[in-house]
Amino acid sequence: MAKVYGPLEPFLLFESSGVIAVFKPAGLPTQAPAGIDSAEAWLRRRHDCDTGGAMGSAGGYVGIPHRLDRAVSGVLLMATTPRAARKLSRQFERRQITKTYLAILACTGTDKESADALERGNEQGVVWRDLIEKVPDEARARVVHGGGPTAREAVTHATLRAKLSGNQLFGRLHGQSLCDQWLVELSPLTGRMHQLRVQAASRGMPVAGDCLYSTGDGCGSVDEQRQQPIALHALSIQFADPDTDETMTVASPLPDFWPEGVGALGVRVGPTELRAIQHE
Repeated sequence: MAKVYGPLEPFLLFESSGVIAVFKPAGLPTQAPAGIDSAEAWLRRRHDCDTGGAMGSAGGYVGIPHRLDRAVSGVLLMATTPRAARKLSRQFERRQITKTYLAILACTGTDKESADALERGNEQGVVWRDLIEKVPDEARARVVHGGGPTAREAVTHATLRAKLSGNQLFGRLHGQSLCDQWLVELSPLTGRMHQLRVQAASRGMPVAGDCLYSTGDGCGSVDEQRQQPIALHALSIQFADPDTDETMTVASPLPDFWPEGVGALGVRVGPTELRAIQHE
C-alpha cells in the first residue's frame, strides 16, 4: 500500500457532480480564519474562486458539509455547487453516509474489560455507546455519566484488525512502554466533537499520538499538540452521487508517518482492501 510523503498539501481523490473528495493531511485544518491555511483555502485556490476562474459559473461556491479534526488525516468531502452541498448535508443529517476510519490505539491496560471486549469481538466488532459533551471554554470533549443538558449520544462500531506488538509509534504513554498498539477499524454512526478520540481514550485505548486525550513523551505546549499528527485516519467514505444517486466509495492512502507494516497486512477495512489503495 502506497503512502503519502511531502508537504502539508491536500490532493484530489475524486471529483464528480459538484463533489470533490480530497486527501487532507494531518495538521491542516478543514476550515480556518483568513490568513491561516486550510483545506477550504486550498480548494478555493485550486478553482481560482477569488478571481472568478474555473468556478465562475457556480459563483465561486465552496461548501464544507464534512469536517475532519486538524490532527486527523484522510478523505474529506467538499462541494463546488450549492446543490451538491445541500444533498451531501442531507445525507449526513440522515446518517446515510458511511465513514470508515483506521486508528492505532495504545492499549494501556487501564480498562481491561473494554480491551477484552474488543479482542473478543473478532470480525463482528463491538459497539461503543456513550454520552459526550463539550468541555466548557475548551476545545475538547468528554464522556459523561448520567447525562446532562449538553450531553449527546455517541455511537461507534469498533473492530480489532491487528495487533502491532513492538511498534512504538509516537513513543510512550504515561511514562511507560506500551504493551501493545492495536490497529482498529472505527465506524462512527453519529458525529460528535472528537467522538472517536474521546470514546477510545475513555476505554483506556487512546489514539497513538493524541496528547489532547492522553499524556506521554513528546506532549509539548497546547499549540504544539495542535500541530502534532495522530494515528487516526479517515480511510474511506461512502455516499450517494448528488446527480445519479449511485453509491460512491472514495478511499484514501495512509500518511507517511504510519508504520510500514500496516499497508502490507492486506486486511479489509469496511469496503476497502488496504493493499489496493494507491497514490500516483
